[in-house]
Amino acid sequence: MTPAGTRELEQLWREAAPRVLAALVRRYGDFDTAEDALQEALLAASRQWPDAGVPDNPTSWLITVASRRLIDQWRADSARTERERLLAYQTPPDELVGAPADNPQAGTDDSLPLLVLCCHPALPPPAQVALTLRAVGGLTTGQIARAFLVPEPTMAQRISRAKARLRQVGARFPLPPAHELPDRVAAVMQVLYLVFTEGHTSTAGTGLLDVSLSGEAIRLTRRLHRQLPGDPEISGLLALMLLTDARRAARIGADGALVPLAEQDRDRWDRGQLAEGIALIEAALPSGPVGPYQLQAAIAAVHAEAADAGHTDWAQIEALYRMLAGIAPGPMVTLNHAVALAMVAGPAAGLEMLEPLLADRRLRHNHRLPAVRAHLLELAGDRDQAQQAYTAAARLATSIPEQHYLHARALALGAPGRQA
Repeated sequence: MTPAGTRELEQLWREAAPRVLAALVRRYGDFDTAEDALQEALLAASRQWPDAGVPDNPTSWLITVASRRLIDQWRADSARTERERLLAYQTPPDELVGAPADNPQAGTDDSLPLLVLCCHPALPPPAQVALTLRAVGGLTTGQIARAFLVPEPTMAQRISRAKARLRQVGARFPLPPAHELPDRVAAVMQVLYLVFTEGHTSTAGTGLLDVSLSGEAIRLTRRLHRQLPGDPEISGLLALMLLTDARRAARIGADGALVPLAEQDRDRWDRGQLAEGIALIEAALPSGPVGPYQLQAAIAAVHAEAADAGHTDWAQIEALYRMLAGIAPGPMVTLNHAVALAMVAGPAAGLEMLEPLLADRRLRHNHRLPAVRAHLLELAGDRDQAQQAYTAAARLATSIPEQHYLHARALALGAPGRQA
């Protein structure tokens, strides 16, 4: 056992939880009860580890405790007596959670099979994404709700119904046959993209980045790419992640403040990741139908290839966003397209593109619309309207670094002091 602080413990729990859940689902089959047992194990860890120290193998410890909770639950249920007897006969609990070195459940990474299970065709796509973000990505229900632009109670119901549906259809844990895997790829990719996005720019909390989430998304995407190396959209997704993550070190200043793309020190960008991402997208684009992840990766590649912000090929970026809006329209695409258009045709054109979004209910509580609008108003020289928009964006932002950045922009334009 080794001592650990609260933040370190929370990090351990979140990193271990998806693997523990995957091991429990693989062994015991029922997703819902496995997740309940995991939550009880995490509660036990929160009580014991701060004083007793972190076990040498936290994942194995959590599997042990969660397995015992499941066995105890089944023993208390007279209707499951025969199932419990058979399970105990096949694999005694102490053998299941034996020494870490001999424990296949703790040592095997079942994250990708769990992700594919959550993307079962019996679930509608929004439920697939929500459930896998919760189970594999470790995001809270609130974080997932913000990513989907829906209220948190709505998302909680969606996740609950998804788990019930998996139980109803008797969904099995192992990866489906190779010929079935492509049918689940779209939902899997969306999940991985949203997990990465949450790690790249956290929607809440004091930190801008959550490297554990973005790193896990990249790792799982690499595994998916190895499973289906000929899929150009998977290549595009991996390229997009690598090209975006390559800028991570330059996105935070020495004081911890957010640094926008135009002001980043490009010498701090990870050249290895940039080269890998550019090679992936250059190989993917000619190989098949062009999808949204390939187009986003191509946009990131154009930014990566510019020696500095002043040499960015905004005309090419605007054309790529136009293509993206044609095949995957959405408010976030429009926001980014408006910025590119402003750089090509002037801020008035960008502001005109934003006008329809002002009535979009999905963006009512999202800070990105007023933030982009503030930026374009500032480019247009309308300081009063820009500072009001920056202040409005800061009120809506749930990430502390983004709040600070937006307040600073407002103050720089002569806005009143920081507001709560």
